[in-house]
Amino acid sequence: MKTLAFDGRMGASGDMLCGALIAAGADPSVLDDAADALDVRYAVGSTTKAGIEATTVDVILDGEAGDDDSHDHSHSHDHSHDDSHDHSHSHDHSHDDSHDHSHSHDHTHAEGHGPNRTYAEVVAIVESLDLPAAVEADALGAFRRLGEAEATVHGTDLDDTHFHEVGADDAIADVVGACLLLADLDVERVVTTPVAAGGGTVEMSHGTYPVPAPAVAEIAAGADWSLRGGPVDRELLTPTGAALLAELADGVERVPTLDIDAAGYGAGDADVPNRPNVLRGLVGDGEGGLRREEISVLETAVDDVTPEVLGGLQETLAEVGARDVSVVPTTMKKSRPGHLVKVVVHPADAERVARRLAEETGTLGVREGGAGHRWVADRTVETVTLDIDGVTHEVDVKVATDADGVVYDVSGEYDDALAVAGETDLSVRDVLRRAEAAAET
Repeated sequence: MKTLAFDGRMGASGDMLCGALIAAGADPSVLDDAADALDVRYAVGSTTKAGIEATTVDVILDGEAGDDDSHDHSHSHDHSHDDSHDHSHSHDHSHDDSHDHSHSHDHTHAEGHGPNRTYAEVVAIVESLDLPAAVEADALGAFRRLGEAEATVHGTDLDDTHFHEVGADDAIADVVGACLLLADLDVERVVTTPVAAGGGTVEMSHGTYPVPAPAVAEIAAGADWSLRGGPVDRELLTPTGAALLAELADGVERVPTLDIDAAGYGAGDADVPNRPNVLRGLVGDGEGGLRREEISVLETAVDDVTPEVLGGLQETLAEVGARDVSVVPTTMKKSRPGHLVKVVVHPADAERVARRLAEETGTLGVREGGAGHRWVADRTVETVTLDIDGVTHEVDVKVATDADGVVYDVSGEYDDALAVAGETDLSVRDVLRRAEAAAET
């Protein structure tokens, strides 16, 4: 499986992601149409960070006169972050982003430039760009995460809040650019190691707050990857970087085993003593693994439910979205025998399944928790035909494969095998063996 793995030990921003993707092999020319539509220019360059050559990507507004662009860009936001990346993108707070690399252009850099837009206005802009469907979906997903985080922080509805970060020209260009570049790499999976937030504090209009900033913390709460403090006392993870990684990447504890085809580095702006301030991206073929699936686990203990109702929960709960149901004998208060019912669900189905569980069992409460994800095989059902004494019989067989499509288990359906055994002189085990062998050929 072709995999892109990010090393998040120095955080991420939108421009660092763009730089890492280009350095890892994405063609920057895929940005041209979006740049024309947004009236910006993506300036791709290189710099050195602690001995590592890294790619820089600056978003520049065309058609505006600028000075010699020796920048220490200061972005206009409602709270101020001393950000360690190329652009600290404006977001309903304001960053004082100190940038270390300088350029000479006759253009104005887009960080913080452009009107403050609502979430709906940003969606309309993205939808007007005529992006490939998958790219548009990724970009809109990242913007929704940004918008929902800001709305939560400020206690407003998404559509009623004006967002500097969501609406800034550079944020739109960075998000759309990163999604276009990722599509050009044509990987099957994106993962990231735990992402560094940085440390220390940030000054906001409401006071002094610890890193990570509130919006970043909200985005990380909904991400699959882990957030890690340090390794330096400055903000390393911007809201735009967090939203892109939350939308695009699964979390892993360490870089997975890869047959590496390319490695690239996207530059952050600051020079950090003894550390390369870069986001590394590794592209290569990974070992086939199981698919990671987000889940919640619901459970309730009951002592007055009939065996018939308990036995029917597999079917009744599956009707409303349950992925798996188990009923475990247990001892309850006053040493009464009872049962612990555990239900695996997709998080979006949890409330609906909990309601049905309460209705079926009469329980007064359902707990949620215990797991954040599970590793599952890709499963298909194949129907095989068995010729037994000149008569054909059909048996369904479940086939389990890993992420690379490698078959590692086949299992015949018992009910089908039982029916065939009843029509022949074969045992159920023999029918299952024959069906599974047929599926493997």
